[in-house]
Amino acid sequence: MFNRRQFFKTTAAGAAAASQIKPLRASTKVATGYFGVHEFIENNPDAVFIMKTNVDVKTNSDAVKACGLEFARSVFVSKEQGVPVTHLIPVKPNLTCSVNSRYTLEHGMGIVTDVYFVEGIIEGMKELGIGGDQFFMREVNCPDDFGPRGYYDMAERTGSEIRDMSAKVGVISENDLVWIDTPDGVWYRKIPYLWPINAPDTFMLNIAKFKSHGMGLTLACKNLQGSIAHNYQAHCSGFSMDMDLVNHKNPSAISDIKANHQIHLDAGVPRWDRPGSNWNCGLGMETWGSRCLDNNSVTPCGLHIIEGVYGRDGNFQNGPWDADGNLDVTKSSGLAKDFMSNIVIFSKNQFNADIIGHWLGGHEPGNLGLFHMAISRGMNTYLNPFDIPVYEWKNGEAVLTPLDSFERTPLLTYYLQRDYGGQTEPYWHMMDEPYDYAPTVVDKSYNGKPTAFVLHQNRPNPFNPSTSIQFDLPSAGNIRLEIYNSGGQLIDVLADGWRNRGSHMAVWNTNGHSSGVYFYRLRFNGHSETNRMILMK
Repeated sequence: MFNRRQFFKTTAAGAAAASQIKPLRASTKVATGYFGVHEFIENNPDAVFIMKTNVDVKTNSDAVKACGLEFARSVFVSKEQGVPVTHLIPVKPNLTCSVNSRYTLEHGMGIVTDVYFVEGIIEGMKELGIGGDQFFMREVNCPDDFGPRGYYDMAERTGSEIRDMSAKVGVISENDLVWIDTPDGVWYRKIPYLWPINAPDTFMLNIAKFKSHGMGLTLACKNLQGSIAHNYQAHCSGFSMDMDLVNHKNPSAISDIKANHQIHLDAGVPRWDRPGSNWNCGLGMETWGSRCLDNNSVTPCGLHIIEGVYGRDGNFQNGPWDADGNLDVTKSSGLAKDFMSNIVIFSKNQFNADIIGHWLGGHEPGNLGLFHMAISRGMNTYLNPFDIPVYEWKNGEAVLTPLDSFERTPLLTYYLQRDYGGQTEPYWHMMDEPYDYAPTVVDKSYNGKPTAFVLHQNRPNPFNPSTSIQFDLPSAGNIRLEIYNSGGQLIDVLADGWRNRGSHMAVWNTNGHSSGVYFYRLRFNGHSETNRMILMK
């Protein structure tokens, strides 16, 4: 128990401060004029968060929407300072070429980001004071699919906008483009984006799909490809791209890409030795990856999200399954299949999100060339998924969790098939062969691995009805996080037990406690620290 004399001394000071603070209304969702992602996510930008969902079937639209709503309500919060609620919100779902007259609409669902999940996010963010007309969904490809996939109807329900912006540069209105310079680009010197992507006063959401593709899994990094105007988005077109090659392309792009490919080949990047003359070879992937990284280098996002309520293997409609559900990894013309993976992956760092996403999809991320290229260009420092702090996001609380405690959903791909040099890998395969990460791991200090015992100030403060408390542990050990009222009485225990080294977060839901000053104390390995907080109703 606290020393009561010290307790009441602190309480008196707290009461004086409280009298000068304007009370909040009853919900933390009250518009303050600003918003942003949860403080813990902001404070751990290299961490990856995984929210487990519990949807029974992919066609349960109410359940999927509820997942998006729960996600938005716990991840996006009102702030005293942050992103103005007047900002526009470009939303980039994975919404591309999923409708085919040979197949049912249900068969193609796993190709696109689920429309009801996006709707849930929009509705949840509107509770922050953002208008529905501030959301703009953008995708350059396959506008004929927007209607069948339900995006036009969803836009009408939410008050947001989505429209056909697939006309080529030179035909599309310049008012619909945002040109961004890329002076350090390997391929591009200027990139045209679909307005309002990359426009001033915007907060972009990148909402990818958990699915396989010719590039491995097409997650957060690749999803941004469709934010570029036609035909500048054609990253898989080899060295001949239908664009202004004089003014908008690096004049030494081809020679630079070939030189970089040789560097990566010499460094032993897996599968980079696959021969060929199209994009599906080592040099082709170097070309695609160069354009992908140019794009990512100039496209800031408020958050990168991978919707994996259900995941998909194969490639669009095609995959390794026959009509009876039997697996045949040798035929390229079988059927793709959706799996109830029931996860949502998110991070401020799209590369780390994709590294964890590939691991959860059954692949060893070190076998993917894009991640090696990102390290070469100084855009990321991680390759080994077990070097990245991973948290389960549960009821708005981040719990540091071993990666291998999450269930994996193997998603077969045809990425750089090893069918050359005497190798006989099946067309549909996993890149799950061992990879030695030691030579490529870059040692980096980050918030996920603190060197000191720190109990942070709760956020928000003052608060109502809940607040988050972050604490950093320099080593593993037993902790106890307690809540006391102003009289020194223990009223709640938020955490009690063993925790690994790293940053942790707990949430206090006040459960009917009255306004006033409260204290939270953290005990760890013989040490303790106490902070004050104010509940105001």
